[in-house]
Amino acid sequence: MTDETVLITGCSSGIGRATAEAFLAEEWTVWATARDESDLAALREAGACTAELDVTKPAQCQEVVEEVVAAEGRLDCLVNNAGYGQLGAVEDVPTRRMHKQFDVNVYGPHRLVRAVLPHMREREEGTIVNVSSVVGRVSTPGQGVYAASKFALEGLSDALRGEVEPHGVDVALVEPGPVDTAFGERASEELEPVGASGAYDRVYRFLAGFDTVSGGLAASAPADVAAVIVEAASTTQPAARYPVGPAAKAMSLARYLPDGLRDRVVNTLYDLA
Repeated sequence: MTDETVLITGCSSGIGRATAEAFLAEEWTVWATARDESDLAALREAGACTAELDVTKPAQCQEVVEEVVAAEGRLDCLVNNAGYGQLGAVEDVPTRRMHKQFDVNVYGPHRLVRAVLPHMREREEGTIVNVSSVVGRVSTPGQGVYAASKFALEGLSDALRGEVEPHGVDVALVEPGPVDTAFGERASEELEPVGASGAYDRVYRFLAGFDTVSGGLAASAPADVAAVIVEAASTTQPAARYPVGPAAKAMSLARYLPDGLRDRVVNTLYDLA
């Protein structure tokens, strides 16, 4: 039985819950967190420790990390999974919604990184796994705000990786493509259009079918992503990036295409929606 400890954010459902289950299967000590701790009852019954954690609350981020370290005497891995996707044309998304997107998807991981690093540096070991997305490398219409937050997380992680390597700490990005989690349905609840101008109808037609695409043959299951996260946490020399699923791998390669060609391909797909 391992004595390694992992702290995971956003475990109420989807990738976060599957990740907690995967670490439990590997006999890690798992601290699963969510904004509403009652959502974690099944994980608690399965053997996880649970805590309420809203990543937009700096004091709570610090308190939960201190609670884990006090209880376990160590923290071997942080999995920054909590996040959501603000979909919509860039013009339609109010700036306050963009701020909220960054507060959860970028500032939240940053708060937790700052909280865990003193402990990891002191022990000269540890792994930080940031759950990004393939849209953190290639953005498409209707996902600009969400992609911007993931581009930012990727840039943050790249810098952090070089900063903490001398201290024995590893940083890895996990980049799923479509995952069968009803992502689009939940994300659409976050969209507050400025008005029905009709200027971006084709974008919204495409987004309307997002979950159909996400649940199709190219989609990964949450357990597939969880397995990669556990791999990144367990290996002594994790890769900088782990694209998950065929769509993620294909889209990662698309960034090497000339911008004009990539735009034409994307526009054709949206025109067909």
